[in-house]
Amino acid sequence: MIGRLTGKLVDKKAPTLLLDVNGVGYEIEAPMTTFYDLPETGSEVLLHTHLVVREDAQLLYGFSRETQRNLFRNLLKVSGVGPRVALAILSGMSTEEFFACMASEDVDRLVRVPGIGRKTAQRLVVELRDRLGAAGTAGIGDGMPVSTDPAYEAISALVSLGYRPAEARRAVLGLGADGASSEDLIRQALKVVAGGSK
Repeated sequence: MIGRLTGKLVDKKAPTLLLDVNGVGYEIEAPMTTFYDLPETGSEVLLHTHLVVREDAQLLYGFSRETQRNLFRNLLKVSGVGPRVALAILSGMSTEEFFACMASEDVDRLVRVPGIGRKTAQRLVVELRDRLGAAGTAGIGDGMPVSTDPAYEAISALVSLGYRPAEARRAVLGLGADGASSEDLIRQALKVVAGGSK
């Protein structure tokens, strides 16, 4: 299994990118959320990868964050969800938005993703929601935390305190405090949801 690649970004035309690793060019498919994180061509980039081996092809999928790859792998475990559908989900929403959908069982939000019907959305909720911990930080990926991103940790903390996922997400992401620690974000977000100032 190829789990990670570091090399020069030669080309990027969604959904495929070309990565030069010591003279070997790897064609990698990636979700749009990864494309948004990519630097300019010619730059060095690290991608977390997942290899799918079929009778007629070997397909490599790449992700800018390990949480994206963890979610991709868990999506593949759901009946009726293949790599294309999993990529569509990761292109249509962030991992944080997906976890919020699971926590609130928001089927309507899921069906807005191209290629996701109501039955598939309902199956996703049924099969994945129980893998999430109380705050959405465990269960996706063998009980390990799904993200070390401060904003996500802050959202998860607010959800564990009883706030609705959508409300917690609005409060944290509305702060626009890049570089702040999760503790600072939680403190500021609590003031927001309590009706105070930032």
